[in-house]
Amino acid sequence: MLETNTLFLIGGGLGLVLFLVGLVSLLTERRSVVDERLGRYAETGGMISVPGDEEAGKKNRTSLIIDFINQIAEGTDLYESVSRHLVRADLKFRPGEYFILIVASALSVGILGAIVGRSVAFGVLSGIFGIFLPPLYVLQMQKRRRKMFDQQLGDMLNLVVNGLRAGFSTLQAMEAVSRELPAPISVEFHRVVQEIQLGIAMEDALFHLLRRIDSDDLDLVVTAINVQREVGGNLAVILDTISYTIRERVRIKGEIAALTAQGQMTAWVISLLPVLLVVLLFLINREYIMTFFDPGTRVCGVVMLISAALMIVLGFAITQKIVRIDI
Repeated sequence: MLETNTLFLIGGGLGLVLFLVGLVSLLTERRSVVDERLGRYAETGGMISVPGDEEAGKKNRTSLIIDFINQIAEGTDLYESVSRHLVRADLKFRPGEYFILIVASALSVGILGAIVGRSVAFGVLSGIFGIFLPPLYVLQMQKRRRKMFDQQLGDMLNLVVNGLRAGFSTLQAMEAVSRELPAPISVEFHRVVQEIQLGIAMEDALFHLLRRIDSDDLDLVVTAINVQREVGGNLAVILDTISYTIRERVRIKGEIAALTAQGQMTAWVISLLPVLLVVLLFLINREYIMTFFDPGTRVCGVVMLISAALMIVLGFAITQKIVRIDI
């Protein structure tokens, strides 16, 4: 009976792997199409607009399941939130594809956990963990992209200030940024320039940029540009002052990150140590860990595991809050 269940799990795992390979192939094929459209159409705060003569081609490239999920979820707060997070992470996924990716991650990790742990309960716990893998990846990509953008913001302001003092308009200075600086800041300002050239007001184009990049420094720059366009003034002097402030903030943030690196690493080690210990004990002495799930001790064991998980998460959050200093 055990061998039959094992073969069934292995067969299901192989089938899921083939499904994931097909899904990745589909998404990889559509990346070039999305990149091309992003270069030709403006973002108006939601999804990228698609002309009617390309609608048939889009249907051929997109599965019916993804279209069905997008049609059901479109217009909801969850759909808009997921779209905004994917745009900020610069991931060329539609929300329907992202939802399918979460389900596939939960199933694959759950089946892998059931095979390795030889337990349905361990598989369920692994599946729950797999649900959070795609959101964690999206958040990590957002942080990475926002950090790169903030580091390039000082150079961007210097280039804009020099352009304004040389007689360029604000739009021409932004075009220089899109040509001279590396990604991601060049890509984002290229989108801003394209939106303005398509007839969108500069305030709206900068607001779309702020939606794609959730940065306090960028918010300060956008606010300064909008206020100058309303009341007038020397924009070069204003941006020069903001550039100095941002450079000092980046420098101080780097010093704080170096001083708090030990505390952050300590939080990760202390939080992951009990989890790794439980996994190691499960692989070495499975009967000892499975006492948490025995019929006679299941209620107490599950409560203890949940309590331990909550304390680990709470301790990690408190430690990160202590070493995080806002500038």
